[in-house]
Amino acid sequence: MSISDASDESWRPPTVMDPSTTFRHKVRAEELTLAITPNDDVFVLAHFGVPHFEVKSWRLRIEGLVNKPLALTIDDIRRFPKIEIESFIKCAGFPHDPTIATRSVSNAVWGGADLREVLDAAGLDPAAQYLWASAPDHGTYARWGADHYRKDVPVTRVREGSVLLAYEMNGAPLPQTHGFPVRLFIPGFYGTNSVKWLCRLEASRERAPGIFTNELYNDPAPDGGTAPVWQAAPEALIVAPADHGRVEPGRHEIWGWCWGDHAIAIVEISLDGGQSWQRAEVEPRRQMAWQRFSLLADCAPGPLTIMARATDTRGVTQPSRDARNAVHGIKVSVG
Repeated sequence: MSISDASDESWRPPTVMDPSTTFRHKVRAEELTLAITPNDDVFVLAHFGVPHFEVKSWRLRIEGLVNKPLALTIDDIRRFPKIEIESFIKCAGFPHDPTIATRSVSNAVWGGADLREVLDAAGLDPAAQYLWASAPDHGTYARWGADHYRKDVPVTRVREGSVLLAYEMNGAPLPQTHGFPVRLFIPGFYGTNSVKWLCRLEASRERAPGIFTNELYNDPAPDGGTAPVWQAAPEALIVAPADHGRVEPGRHEIWGWCWGDHAIAIVEISLDGGQSWQRAEVEPRRQMAWQRFSLLADCAPGPLTIMARATDTRGVTQPSRDARNAVHGIKVSVG
């Protein structure tokens, strides 16, 4: 471990963007049949594209309100005790439109160092309220542009533990598209906060400046202002039957996955487009993993609109429409 110099820009390794435009990857809901999503099927959203740099030139700099600024190599990070967390990761959707539900979600086992322990080694100042997380990916997204990607996370969440400096996904090194060599991973928070290709953490009293904190990824707040998109809201996704698929008349299992920052207590299924609802069985949550729900239902011949809605342990239920976690509905032909 060495001391970093917060006055320069050396936190940025020489970087090539390839691709240099927005990169997306996701599989269809009916393909998410496994409890642990294979690495090749974990969704990706890289706003500016995918940065590439040599690991030997990479350091994770920890600066700002700390007693001992650090510049950590990947070997330094691996020397901290490794923990593994099974957790869903959910895309927050369109950064500039919180009314659109994109339903990009995966579930994986994430391995790495607990950020709380790393910050203890740096001597986090009690005055710090936020951690600014920065990565070297840069370019344009839609009508926005930035010379690097930056998000922030409340220090209170880090102090709860299990926020990772993740270097493994499902027991393998992070793929390049998922943030190799290290990404921030915040279980229970939307994926936009789990910064890929993490190069810098700055402890601050204030929230971070930048388009991804002040302009994009904000939801309307009850007081009329806006609130950052941090904790994932309750949501359910139907895996089977497949959307626009066909099934024979009779009894079928309707099943899928549900998740949220708080565990899901109830999932309800509607077979008539939301006019009536039946309770499904919901499996208990493992760590921060998504939960399986299922219902055996009799399906009569004709068109069928199936919907699923989740309610978490706080009693918060998915909205019916116009939200990033709006109720999921599919159409099926029976007969």
